[in-house]
Amino acid sequence: MYACSYSGTVLGIDGMVVTVETDIANGLPQFDLVGLGGSAVKEARDRVRAALRNAGYDYPMQRITVNLAPADQRKEGSGFDLAIAFGILLASKQMLPRPERILVLGELALDGSLRPVTGVLPILLEAKNAGFTHVILPEQNAAEARLVDIIVLPASNLEEAVNYWKEGLHSKNIDLILSESEVGKTNANQLPPDFANVYGQQFVKRGLEIAAAGFHNVILVGPPGSGKTLLATCLPGIMPHMTIHESYEVTKIYSIAGQLKRESGLVEERPFRAPHHTITATALIGGGAQIPRPGECSLSHGGILFLDEMPEFSRHVLEVLRQPLESGVVTIGRSKQVFTFPARFLLIGSCNPCPCR
Repeated sequence: MYACSYSGTVLGIDGMVVTVETDIANGLPQFDLVGLGGSAVKEARDRVRAALRNAGYDYPMQRITVNLAPADQRKEGSGFDLAIAFGILLASKQMLPRPERILVLGELALDGSLRPVTGVLPILLEAKNAGFTHVILPEQNAAEARLVDIIVLPASNLEEAVNYWKEGLHSKNIDLILSESEVGKTNANQLPPDFANVYGQQFVKRGLEIAAAGFHNVILVGPPGSGKTLLATCLPGIMPHMTIHESYEVTKIYSIAGQLKRESGLVEERPFRAPHHTITATALIGGGAQIPRPGECSLSHGGILFLDEMPEFSRHVLEVLRQPLESGVVTIGRSKQVFTFPARFLLIGSCNPCPCR
């Protein structure tokens, strides 16, 4: 018996809809997972088997084949668990197909509960463009999912997700979509430090105001304790507010990196990143073995990248900053694909005066 469900993954900064095809045939009990899945994807067979049994559903003792299409694209992450479980339930006729276009995301625990996944926002933006109208996903990802014009069905476990599918998709428990005017209320954080907290240093504050207005890079030179770090930390407080487009772009980056706060919505504050001087070039610029992830340059997109004690950073690390400073993007090449991450940031460096003076 053949069945089909839909999930998604992230490629670079964009999402990709993945078709999860499931076939159950007679033969020795076996679970085959194909479609260039990473290690976390391949381990889904054990999570799904235990979750179905512990949630009270029948696990077919037959030959199960699951294909993640398109099969020529490598896929990473644990967000396919729920879609694979739905495919098995549909193929074994424990669930019936629905006419709606429904996306399914979520990692399954062995007891059947759902755990949050990363990259929900870019996946749902792509799913919306592909014509999907509903998404079933973990409760912890609901706030992020509401940023997209799609009906959100949050579930805490496999049983709730199956009930959404069986009993209808227009339940009173469905979370409403936030309007654009309400988006800002979902990520209200404490205001950042402001120049009003800095006494004196009028010449430096004037220079930083000009840098913030024109997005100019700055280097602060002064003895220890003169306030270089404090002035750099206060700079985001006087920078212009991000536009909706910038906020969505920054939120996508933080969602992919797994650094978006749970139960929070759109990122509205300009990022401020201050990596340690022992950071590697890969961590600064981004990268990874198969599918690259954004680094500190991309995480500071639209905001500030502060390099404290700049001469302590290795020469190679400083050299990799050349491309993002010139073009505002980071390009990472792999054997089969090239990934591009946005990285337009304001660079602030600080250092002590030359000891020979």
